[in-house]
Amino acid sequence: MNWKYNGKEITEVSHFPKNTYGFVYKIEHNPSGKSYIGKKVLVHNKKVKVTKKDLLMYEGVKGRKPTHKRVSKESDWLTYYGSNKLLMELVEKEPSKNFERYIIKLAPNKKLLTYYEAQYQFIYQVLEHPDQYFNDHILGKFYTKDLESQ
Repeated sequence: MNWKYNGKEITEVSHFPKNTYGFVYKIEHNPSGKSYIGKKVLVHNKKVKVTKKDLLMYEGVKGRKPTHKRVSKESDWLTYYGSNKLLMELVEKEPSKNFERYIIKLAPNKKLLTYYEAQYQFIYQVLEHPDQYFNDHILGKFYTKDLESQ
């Protein structure tokens, strides 16, 4: 099952606008009617040690040679179904036709991605409606169990 954004299916990173860092998504489990709202990064940037082969490029160059370099790698966004344990169990057991994946909002950087994720989780009131959402916390600070005591 592919991601849907503005009525279109997204199957490649090139389908996103150039400055897209990640997106906020909603995954719907059709049989139960429950959803999950989360965020996903499109590309991971890692800092890795420079190899001897890399250092050959700096041969004859004066000054300090680098010890690390940045490497970009596309994330598993295409096959991703969320991080919620209950939802992941359902994804493993059930056919993909039981799920719908929607991109709600695109974000140009990490900070806005986190902000938009929390914003949509509050807009949809995911903690107040545990019968409708798999989410059980927002930002690791606000939990469903905190609201049950009221």
